[in-house]
Amino acid sequence: MNRPPAPVAIAIALPLLLALVVAGIAITVRARGLDGSAPPPPDTTPLAVAPVDAPQASGPLCAGLLAGLNGDLPADGGTLPQRAQADPVQPGVRAWAASPRPVVLRCGLPRPEELTPTSSLLVINGVNWLKLDDGVPDPVVVTYVAVDRPVYVVLTTPTTAGSGPLQQVSDVIRTTLPATPVAVR
Repeated sequence: MNRPPAPVAIAIALPLLLALVVAGIAITVRARGLDGSAPPPPDTTPLAVAPVDAPQASGPLCAGLLAGLNGDLPADGGTLPQRAQADPVQPGVRAWAASPRPVVLRCGLPRPEELTPTSSLLVINGVNWLKLDDGVPDPVVVTYVAVDRPVYVVLTTPTTAGSGPLQQVSDVIRTTLPATPVAVR
């Protein structure tokens, strides 16, 4: 039996070897969840929240809102458990464990500069929200500001959580905070 010349054998063996290596890498990546197919579990440890200017965060309106948000939030694929804050605890803040970033609600912030007479607003369950764009083509999180209540409420949520957090927070805002005209200036 005649063997093929060495260059022919190499020409046949290299593509087969390359296919095996690529398949092995793909299986390893998928098994480890490095391709985005299996996100890591959400962090449930106490969340360190940076202090921000929130002049009305300690007021009764924010206290009432936070009392109405004392529990889990619905999200794509299940529910998001409430997440405690690390010390020092910031007033007017509630957080939930989500992946890749937590859902964070802040109450009592100042009027956002991005709110202008020409701003597009989203109405979700009776609440007017200003969606803030961070300029990233494929954002990991999205931020909304409720702009038609006596206090401004900011909700930052990972895009993977779906619309459940925004809808649930809108329902609680609608029932705990009275509607007011949108103040664009």
